[in-house]
Parts: sequence; C-alpha cells; structure tokens
Amino acid sequence: MRFMVLVKANKDTEAGVMPTEQMLTAMGKYNEELVKAGVMLAGEGLHPTSKGARVRFSGKQRTVIDGPFSETKELICGYWLWQVRSREEAIEWLKRAPFDGGEEVELRQVFELEDFGAEMTPELREQEKRLVAEMAAKKNG
Repeated sequence: MRFMVLVKANKDTEAGVMPTEQMLTAMGKYNEELVKAGVMLAGEGLHPTSKGARVRFSGKQRTVIDGPFSETKELICGYWLWQVRSREEAIEWLKRAPFDGGEEVELRQVFELEDFGAEMTPELREQEKRLVAEMAAKKNG
C-alpha cells in the first residue's frame, strides 16, 4: 500500500527560511534509509505559498488566487510518497524522521484501483494502466 506523507508548513517555511546544513544532512541520511529499504517512491520540498497559486472552480468559472495563503496550519511544505506493507509500518518509519522543532506531519493512504469498485470499469482500468506506463516511459526516457 502507498502512503502520502505531508509535512505541514510553518512560519519559517512560509517565510522561505531554508533548512540548515545539519537538517539537510540528517534528512539525506533518513531518505537514504527509506530508499535502501524500498519504501521511498518520491519526496520533495515545496516553495512557500507566496510563489504559488490556487484555482477555485465554480461551475464553468475558474478563479485564480495568487499566494501567499494565510492559514499556515492548513499548508504543506513537503511530501514523501512511500510504499509499505501497512499503516503501522508507515507510522514506524515516520516516527524515525529527523524532525525536532514541533513539526506536524500527516500520513494519508493513497487510493489504489481496486478501492474504486465497479465504478472503475475495465476501460477505465486500461486507461489508468496506459497512463502509468506513459509516465514511467517519460520519466525514464
């Protein structure tokens, strides 16, 4: 099963404060452990919301809202995508993360095709498989 690990933003990340060399070193070591264990599929840090935008949908109308966004407790500053055997395994990996400044990290399971039931028709399943293969080919090509 896959889990998205969402690192919540805070005042410093929203101000564009970059991590220290010590934190980058610790995070690099942690990420290396995740990769060697076959857990980490992806992971990135995100720029502050001052460089971002949101698009609000209302019927056919689209409204673009430029950052920054004020509610930092609702924002993320980074993420991982992990492949693990269980929610408990994901939690155990997350507890080892080298955070020490009051960070809050959210763990969410990613839907798999079988989670969608009959609504995911054979045609939609084939389309999804084709798109996944195309993305992999572009990534590797």
